[in-house]
Formats: sequence, C-alpha cells, structure tokens
Amino acid sequence: MFLRMLFHAARRTSSLRHFSAKPEFTADRYKVERGPYANISKDHLSFFSELLGQNRMITNADECEGYNIDFSKIVRGKSSVVLKPKTTDEVSSILKYCNENRLAVCPQSGNTGLVGGSVPVFDEIVISMKLMNKIIETNKLAGVLTCEAGCILEELDNHLATVNLMMPIDLGAKGSCLIGGCVSTNAGGIRLLRYGNLHGNVLGLEAVKANGEVVDCLNTLKKNNTGYHLKHLFIGSEGTLGIVTKVAIQCPPLPKAINVAFLGLNSFDKVLKAFQLAKNELGEILSSFEMMDRHALDVSVSYFGLKSPLTTYKDGHDFYVLMETSGSNVSHDEEKLSSFVEKAMADDVIEDGTLTSDPAKVKNIWTLRERISEGILREGYVFKYDMSIPLPSFYSVIEVLRDRLRDPRVLRISGYGHLGDGNIHVQVSLPKYEPEIAAKLEPFIFEYICSLRGSVSAEHGIGFTKTKYLHMSRTSSEIKLMRQLKEMMDPNGILNPYKVLHPRNVSG
Repeated sequence: MFLRMLFHAARRTSSLRHFSAKPEFTADRYKVERGPYANISKDHLSFFSELLGQNRMITNADECEGYNIDFSKIVRGKSSVVLKPKTTDEVSSILKYCNENRLAVCPQSGNTGLVGGSVPVFDEIVISMKLMNKIIETNKLAGVLTCEAGCILEELDNHLATVNLMMPIDLGAKGSCLIGGCVSTNAGGIRLLRYGNLHGNVLGLEAVKANGEVVDCLNTLKKNNTGYHLKHLFIGSEGTLGIVTKVAIQCPPLPKAINVAFLGLNSFDKVLKAFQLAKNELGEILSSFEMMDRHALDVSVSYFGLKSPLTTYKDGHDFYVLMETSGSNVSHDEEKLSSFVEKAMADDVIEDGTLTSDPAKVKNIWTLRERISEGILREGYVFKYDMSIPLPSFYSVIEVLRDRLRDPRVLRISGYGHLGDGNIHVQVSLPKYEPEIAAKLEPFIFEYICSLRGSVSAEHGIGFTKTKYLHMSRTSSEIKLMRQLKEMMDPNGILNPYKVLHPRNVSG
C-alpha cells in the first residue's frame, strides 16, 4: 500500500508539471497550411481601436495567449489581436471590415470546447463575445428567455430560478461557457435525456454574416411554420456561417422535486439493465442517466479529494451510475425512485446505492461527475473523444482501446458520459503528447466508431481536430451541400477557417 501511495504521489507531481506546459502550435503539430488571408497591419489596428477603444482591443502577447490556447491544452494559435465587442452593431462593423480586407476571424465564447473550434490556428483575429452579456427579456408566462450570446450558462440558470424556470441544458463547464457558444456547437449535456438538444429549444436567434449583414431570426414563438427555418443554419455551425449575437430559448419550469441516486454496478451489462429498468419504472421524471467507469470516477476522488457516497467504494465497483429525477411531487418521486432501487437490487442489477434529495448532497454527488473532465488534465496530455455509440456497444470502445494501447506511457483509459442519449466521453491520458500514441488512436478510433454506425462527435462539434473525419458521420451529398452553404454565406472564407469542413490546403 505504501509503495502504491508513493507511485500515485510521484505521478501526480509529474502530471502537474506537464499540466502547466504550453501545447505545441497547432499549425506546426498538424502541418496546416495558412489560407489566403491578409496580415494584420497598423491601419487595421487603427480601425479596430477607433471602433472599440483601446480597452476593448488586446494586443499584448501575454494577454492574447489565454485566447490562443484551448481548455484542454491540445491546440494553440498565434493570434496577436483580440477584440471585445459589446453590441451587434460592433460585431457587424468588425466583420464587414474584415471581409473587405480579407482578415480571418475566430469567434470565441467561453473557450470550453474539446475539439479546437474556439481558438485560432494561425493569426486569426479573435472576437471574444464575453462583453455581450445582457439579459434582454424574461417571459415567465411563455417560459422564454431572450439574451445576448455572451451570457454565462450558470448565471442564466440562476436568473431563471428567481422566476421558477430553468435552462434546458446543463454542462460541467456551466460556470464559464457562454450561451452563444452552446448554441453554435449545439451543446448537449446532462439534461438532454429530458429536455432535448438546442435545435429543439432555441426558438430564435440573431446572427451576423461574414459581410456584416445582420440576420434577425429572433423569433419567440413556439410555433412559426413559415418558410425555411434559418436559425438552424447557425445552430451547430461553430461560427463558420455567422456569429450568433442573441438567442431566444425555451425554458422549462423549475422542478419542485430533485432526487439523485448514485449506484455501484459490477458489469456494463448491468448498467444497460439498470437503464432499461429506470425507463420503465421512472418514465416521465427521469431527467439524467450518467455512467462512469471506475477509472473515470477515480479522477475526481484522487485529484480533488472528493468522497464517494457509497461505503463500498473502497472495495471497488467497475461501474457507477448517477441518476436524477425531476418532478413536481416530492413524496411521489421519492417513492418511485426508492421502488426502482429496491427492484434493481432484488434483481441483482446493482450492488450498492444511495438516494438523496438534500440539495447539498445532490450537488456533492454531481461534483463527482462534473470534475472528471477538469481533473484528468492534471495527468498531463489527454486525448479526449466525444462520440455517440449504439447502446449495446457503448462501452466497447474503451475495452478495444485498452487492448490496443498496451503502452507504459499511457496512464489511464477511462470512459464516462450520458448513457441516456448514447454519448460517451473517452479519455486517454499520458504525461505528455506522444506522436506514436496519436498514430495508434487516430484514425483507428473514428473508424471503429464508424463500424458501429456511431457518430464521431456527439455534442462538442467537429472543430479543428475532427475535420478529417466528418465524412465518417455525414454522406458526401451532405458535405457537398455544407460546402455550398459555406461558399454562399462566407465566400472569402474568413469565418473560423480550418474548422468543421476539411480545408483543401491541409496536408497530412
């Protein structure tokens, strides 16, 4: 035991050293060729300074660095200019000028993505949306929130709670992600099982095209069956067709009763049985069904000192499930959830479990799940994959990777995610980036997912890192139409270049 503790302590010290290191420049690591864009001149800077003032234009190299590196520290751009507009008119003026002068731009929200979509590849001008953070209207009767794109998700949720409403999405990065970025990537999260994705919850939006033209689709009606639904062009397009500046979103009532169950199971087959039983027994009140394997949960326990609510944790279960119910009747929901757990234990589906409706305990249990993504970064470099897989094969990708990557440099291969909607997060951690490991992982992992008829991206989009693999989840006719839309709406290609669609000028 003592030697094991020393090993973990040494590994953690080494990991923290690598965790602070800057990643290699994206253009160098991935051998990207710069597009036909102008270089930023003093005249360009003078225009932006006059438009925004010096306080909302960043040119200091050290300050720019935070906008050049992504959350997971897997990509790094070379931008020397960050602009911080406060209004749609300012975004319009910036884009109009950049389009006329062939200056590439990179829209950026909270920079919490995992596929390199929110940071530059070369010297694109970063347009940070953080100052566009006003709540425009809260219609309690209709349950509709209208706000600017720079509003932080958690702050919107807190605001809505004052009028007994809630956001339809909830993410681990809710304290820093912005609603415009969520819409632009069609973010999913832990509430999707109950409330669906943003394609269904966004009633309308406002966006600015590459030429500065403002497209006003800020509808707030639930039903408006008139012509093309143009809002869908911008939802999930990752800033390549336009920059979202305002959003109108449908917000469900705040549940009166929240209950959580944390379960320990000894096989993935039993996880699937638990999910089927939960759907049958809990029906309309089941709002989340999250799966974590033992290696994923250990990240939160080891690096943040968090405690599992199960007394049997030290003996170890291979899998854990975090379930949440949301309803309007406390006693009714508690009774249904207790009945589910009793039945699951009687049928030998689960080995251990705990239930709670206490807000503090609910929060602590969710923290175990939500800090996995942050904690794994402390081990050094992490290959992170977000993908959809048919449920019978949901966990097989982890097993296949463990067999394929029998390499002492690999510290951990773990899986967790939203089992309720078939979305697994795969993490392969190493002390530092290793090209040989990368070559074993890609394109193998995407080809494997394709063979299962899954999707190479479930909720984080394509960004920069998955452009080569878009064709594995979309047909050639779909990609052709995507290119036609891009060429029509952004003929000079200035909006978030090198993202989503595989550039024709990328080698390797």
